[in-house]
Amino acid sequence: MGKTLAEKILSEKSGQNARAGDIVIARVDVAAFQDGTGPLGVRQLQKMKINKVRAEKSIFFIDHAAPSPRRELSNDHMLLREFSAKAGAILSDVGDGVIHQCLVETYAKPGDVVIGGDSHTCTSGALGAFATGMGSTDVAIGMAMGKSWFKVPQTYRIDVTGAFQPGVYSKDLILYLIGMLGADGATYKALEFGGSTIDNMSMASRFVLSNMAVEAGAKVGLIASDTTTRDYLKAQGRAADWRPVVPDKDAQYEKVITIDASRIVPQVAFPHTVDNTRPIDKVGRIKVAQAFIGTCTNGRLEDLEIASQILKGKKRAAHTRLIVCPASRDVYLESLRTGVLETFVRAGASIMGPGCGPCVGVHEGVLGDGEACVSTANRNFKGRMGNPDSFIYLASPATVAYSAIKGAISDPREVMQRTRSTHQEKNRRSEFV
Repeated sequence: MGKTLAEKILSEKSGQNARAGDIVIARVDVAAFQDGTGPLGVRQLQKMKINKVRAEKSIFFIDHAAPSPRRELSNDHMLLREFSAKAGAILSDVGDGVIHQCLVETYAKPGDVVIGGDSHTCTSGALGAFATGMGSTDVAIGMAMGKSWFKVPQTYRIDVTGAFQPGVYSKDLILYLIGMLGADGATYKALEFGGSTIDNMSMASRFVLSNMAVEAGAKVGLIASDTTTRDYLKAQGRAADWRPVVPDKDAQYEKVITIDASRIVPQVAFPHTVDNTRPIDKVGRIKVAQAFIGTCTNGRLEDLEIASQILKGKKRAAHTRLIVCPASRDVYLESLRTGVLETFVRAGASIMGPGCGPCVGVHEGVLGDGEACVSTANRNFKGRMGNPDSFIYLASPATVAYSAIKGAISDPREVMQRTRSTHQEKNRRSEFV
């Protein structure tokens, strides 16, 4: 009987014939903390008088409150810097970028076991790694011991075929799926994405799917390592890190879900849960005080380019603030080089340094009472952006960018269709002449 991606990776890393339901002890390739969860992990290690790390790569990221807005957080940052230097861990400091984006750019690779003190560690699953979030103490012990225990999850196979309509993206697909499954519909399952639509996706689009797998309760969000993965790692200067990691053709799945991508329309997740999704044509007019483009979900160059194409030559609505936050230093530099950030600035946006930005609500971009924000982030829980009396709507970069122009949540297919119609009209005129 064949194996799923989760079973294959955990079998290799544990040295056992791992099957769904088994408990294994597996080697940890990457163990990571961010500045919100890292201080607790460090203090636990200090209590146990552990002052060295043994995982192949142990990394501390300062990204959630970067730069720090308060002395308490500044002191926590000092703790992480000092411990990293003494313990032999890697430090990713202010301005380097979001933990999950930096992990896929530089550290995680196909076949790895990646653990992190952040639930969206599952982002690295798009590279074909068993990547999952864990509690701070568990990650700390994984760093110190170089291994951890896992229950091998059952797998839901998500087969996606067909082509997206113009104005529809992988963010719409994952919101559609989460709305279908529910916030706890895949609790402790592995979501394994495949099918022709996934095969034809860029890595940036795949990262969105794996990133948000946890919003349906999943343990991991896995995608086979293929030539697209290889090309991505090569572009990152990591060609030697690539290897194919694929499920067996006769793998046994607990459930198979088939989705026709051509039938999906832009999706919006309503407050205050991610699974409270609606198709754009059932949203109605919702005025937004703030539009936010960025985060570990949609802060990559591809996302910023999509949004900037919609915003080019236009201005944000007078009553709508627009905040843009590249996910990493590399994304920031490339956005500068290509003129993407200039387009945002001319459209009236505020550009933040690489990091989490307003997403978690600890600094900059906190909403006022009763205000609504349309965001490319992955969560819209009550109080998520710093104010429990505000409202967060989740959507794709295209939807957020167009909504910033209109001042209310709007369907990006409107501008896509107009652009296509104008192009077709120019072609007809050219043929007539």
